[in-house]
Amino acid sequence: MMETNLAYEIDPEVKTELIGGRVVAMASPKIRHTRVVNSIYGLFRDYLRGKPCEPFEDNVDVHLTRTDRYIPDVTVVCDPDKITDDGIFGAPDLVVEVLSPSTGKNDKSVKKDVYERCGVREYWIVDPVSLTIDQYVLEDGKFVLRDMYTKYRASMMTRMTDEDKARLVTEFPCGIFPDLMVRLDDVFERVVDLPL
Repeated sequence: MMETNLAYEIDPEVKTELIGGRVVAMASPKIRHTRVVNSIYGLFRDYLRGKPCEPFEDNVDVHLTRTDRYIPDVTVVCDPDKITDDGIFGAPDLVVEVLSPSTGKNDKSVKKDVYERCGVREYWIVDPVSLTIDQYVLEDGKFVLRDMYTKYRASMMTRMTDEDKARLVTEFPCGIFPDLMVRLDDVFERVVDLPL
């Protein structure tokens, strides 16, 4: 990840975010990352078809503050007035960030704090290597970790008792769309068997 100040000229072909007033160039995502993003976007695209809320995949600028412009991996916006041809202006209703080695620290800290402060109603931090989803929901202006969900690899399942397997959570409801059940098998289906 290349960090610079606003005066530095960046190649217009390079995707950048504005984080706390600093321009941050984004590295190209790995296949594992892209597959998880595609799965999550597809889940919301299918669920929201014909409904007023709209999902967006990576490459859409989200303008949150004067010094913070992010490009989340997946966003859902329910207020059409926030959507322009130049991006989303204001807090989306839901944001998903899929971790990469170069961006994970920001996704878990400064960006999470800005999303919370700006009123994002639900925030997921997805780790495509450890196969986890941290689901935060906004309560009284603060993100509360609803739960951390894990997709277990087959090698780990063989070491579990039948009782342990029966207690595993394999799906969870979306916070802002409670009738949408998110299946971990669907989110991680194309990455669960990739070598680490």
